[in-house]
Amino acid sequence: MFGANRYTGFTLIELLVVMAIIATLLSIVAPRYFNSIDKAKESVLRQDLGVMRNAIDQFYSDFGKYPIDLAELVDKRYMRSIPRDPFTESDKTWIEIPPKNETESGVYDVQSGYTGRALDGSFYQEW
Repeated sequence: MFGANRYTGFTLIELLVVMAIIATLLSIVAPRYFNSIDKAKESVLRQDLGVMRNAIDQFYSDFGKYPIDLAELVDKRYMRSIPRDPFTESDKTWIEIPPKNETESGVYDVQSGYTGRALDGSFYQEW
């Protein structure tokens, strides 16, 4: 009885089986997780674009001209701050679109500066 070796613990096979199960679960869960993060960022981007476009329209309605830049919307208190693009994580990457009418200047529209594709296949810069 005293001479019998009793090893406790896991065998190599058991550890490999557990690691294979964990790897399989991760391969199923990880794409869904990253997909949900992208969906959330897209939702935030749509919301931010809507808020900025609404502020531009309100500014034009009040002053009869478009703001010089997005900072003017903050200065005139149409927005509290310029939102951060959820994909570039910066408030400096917004693309300010001028009016199509050559006699007017300022910011007519705003688009994301991120060059990637959305989950529906469209480009974020086209939103």
